Amino acid sequence: MPETTPPRYDVIAIGNAVVDVIASCEEELIDELQLNRGGMTLIDEARADELYEAMPPAREISGGSAANTLAGLATLGLQCAFIGQVADDQLGKVFRHDMRATGIDFDTPARDGEPATGRVLIFVTPDGERTMNTFLGAGQFLPAAALDEDLIASGAILYLEGYLWDPEEPRRAMRRAIEVAREAGRKVAFTASESFVIDRHRDDFHAMIEDGVIDILFVNESELATLTGEDDFETGLAAVAGKVPVLVATRSEKGAVAIAHGERAEVAAVPVIKVIDTTGAGDQFAAGFLSGYAKGEPLTRCLKRGAICASEVIAHYGPRPEADMQALMEERL
Repeated sequence: MPETTPPRYDVIAIGNAVVDVIASCEEELIDELQLNRGGMTLIDEARADELYEAMPPAREISGGSAANTLAGLATLGLQCAFIGQVADDQLGKVFRHDMRATGIDFDTPARDGEPATGRVLIFVTPDGERTMNTFLGAGQFLPAAALDEDLIASGAILYLEGYLWDPEEPRRAMRRAIEVAREAGRKVAFTASESFVIDRHRDDFHAMIEDGVIDILFVNESELATLTGEDDFETGLAAVAGKVPVLVATRSEKGAVAIAHGERAEVAAVPVIKVIDTTGAGDQFAAGFLSGYAKGEPLTRCLKRGAICASEVIAHYGPRPEADMQALMEERL
């Protein structure tokens, strides 16, 4: 159905509302705590408390994949709103403050009682690799009833976080959000987030791709292999490219590829003097790409924006940009 009203927002995202707790550590601690090095593991509150006790001195920064992407988009001057679930607790208040201070509208009501607001315990080794341990907390109880459907219909792009597809309640909410967005003639973007999510929900993801409800799909190289069952990158691209209007595949230091309506573009990774922390690299790549896509920029330029944003965030701790991103774009594009 065609759009009936101009969008109020450039991007509206649904995702986990979590606070990142980030600490530098030696390789030995990863082994000692039996962590999944370089990956993301879902944990319960007891394990979260155990890992927190074992962490070296840490810093707390509001995170969540889709929320990080919106933070990047907001610094690039786009109008954004977030839908996600926090608890009525201190971390929930911190998260809400951080989102609003970044210029993102966030009005989903807080949830009373247990569980607490989600948190991600991130161990960063000397090579900059991050090992994430996620307690979703209140975020996994985002109900469809909490959706502001008028808000969703007012966004040019609805951006969905794959991590949140795993719990049942927010998965139902996201299905409804897709319906609302498509009825309003808006675009739906989906980020796969992690291979384990694809493993658990492969049939769902394949169905959404085959049904044509995803307009923009973000994957990294390993997620593409998991989704398609193809270890060869080019074979994997070919298996998906004709089924989604826009496919974006990132390859870390090997750059990124996008295929849109039969057009292919590639960019190299932007060199970084020292990789400090890879947390948020994919989130900020998506922010850069969408900032160009929302403005109708050429595919290669959208990819360049993504590469610039990713290079900025991996040069410091934390998943959100610290530089003046609009100035950085003017300098590097």
